[in-house]
Amino acid sequence: MKNILVLCTGNSCRSQMAHGFLNQQLGDKAAIYSAGIETHGLNPGAVATMQRAGLDITGHTSNHVDEYAGIDWDFIITVCDHAYENCPFIPAPNAQRLHHNFYDPSKFEGSEEDTRAAFDKARDEISAYIDNFASTHF
Repeated sequence: MKNILVLCTGNSCRSQMAHGFLNQQLGDKAAIYSAGIETHGLNPGAVATMQRAGLDITGHTSNHVDEYAGIDWDFIITVCDHAYENCPFIPAPNAQRLHHNFYDPSKFEGSEEDTRAAFDKARDEISAYIDNFASTHF
């Protein structure tokens, strides 16, 4: 079984969505972890957009990257530039490090309908990325 870390700034939104899709795609082929360089709690918009996609992430927690020290990572995926540029060193000599900066819907300001659309757009982009990741690496 492979160990995958999804890393974002606050581990509240984009990394949580990626975590959910990785669980769905890979099942028992990988242990999925998500973390942040900070912890901001689970974003309600992320929970809602994943529910609209048929995935329940309400059981996820917002974790700090330091909580996972000592895990032998196979993949470390950063999903925002801030985490990519500011993450502390993660000793993982065998890990394949991947990066994609996804739009942050939690920063969107607008109507409820437009906010929902912003979260859905980010979710769908993350879903496509995870589909490609899973088909390429598993």
